[in-house]
Amino acid sequence: MGKDIFVIAEHLKGKLADITFEMLGKGRELADLTDGRLFAILVGQSVRDLAEQMGVVDAVLYLEDDRLAEFTPEAYQRALAELMAARRPWLTLVGSTSMGLDLAAPLSATLGIPLVASCKDLQLENGKLIATSQLYGGKMLLHVEVETEQAIASILAGAFRAEGGIAEKIPPVEAVALTTPLENLRMHFERLIEPEAGEVDITQAPILVSVGRGIQNQDNLTLAQELAQALGGAVSASRPVVDQGWLPMTRQVGRSGMIVRPRLYLALGISGAPEHAEGMRDSELIIAVNTDPNAPIFSVADYGIVADALEFVPALTEEMKKRKQIAHG
Repeated sequence: MGKDIFVIAEHLKGKLADITFEMLGKGRELADLTDGRLFAILVGQSVRDLAEQMGVVDAVLYLEDDRLAEFTPEAYQRALAELMAARRPWLTLVGSTSMGLDLAAPLSATLGIPLVASCKDLQLENGKLIATSQLYGGKMLLHVEVETEQAIASILAGAFRAEGGIAEKIPPVEAVALTTPLENLRMHFERLIEPEAGEVDITQAPILVSVGRGIQNQDNLTLAQELAQALGGAVSASRPVVDQGWLPMTRQVGRSGMIVRPRLYLALGISGAPEHAEGMRDSELIIAVNTDPNAPIFSVADYGIVADALEFVPALTEEMKKRKQIAHG
């Protein structure tokens, strides 16, 4: 008999997150290699229609309860622990996201199942699962051979292609009745903090001009904003800039901010601490500008420029404006 694989689906405001399809694609690959079955685990209230988008799976297991309408770690942990204890999947995939971080370790501890965190790859070698875990913001990769009967793996956003998790068919849906009480919860959903009207969602921007302490003061943000406008992108920042109050937290890139994967990430005056690198290293093209030739940001950049960002940015902005004028006659 093949091995069952669970993928815990993430959704928000009626939309499945990209990480869900990324995990489904890898889950499908592993299930096929082991003659196993792939299940999407959909938790919530009145979100059954989302199951229709997960046609790559063998079935969707749907856990519905009004106390699961909004994500609260404690309620989701209880519901998922009951399901996993009853079905005993060989492998459970959960996103290495704010939601996934609230689930993976508690489920591991509750069920006594090993957890391999921050995985950027999963492969089968000689019938054994090999997980590649990213440590210290990507400075170290750990290859873990999973020999246990069950395991949980948290998956880094962007590790796998979302296209692999999409199929044009409607999967069967099994409603799973919960017996675990969801009363007396110590955590309760209060509100969803979203960008203000007109605020930029940096996770969707194709080009990011990201600033760090190297811009020196808040007034110099104007330079980055002008360059972003010339490039057709948006401005983001490292944590120190947000901590100073120069930009809102919705613009912060990094482990404690947003995980971004733009086509172009231009890092200006950013040293490149592991916390920041973890949030942007999967960008298609990374160009870093820093006065320090030994800045860690250069280790993750595709191209590095040793220069003062305050001199480099106006020159690049002017060049982009000239090229636009030529292009438009």
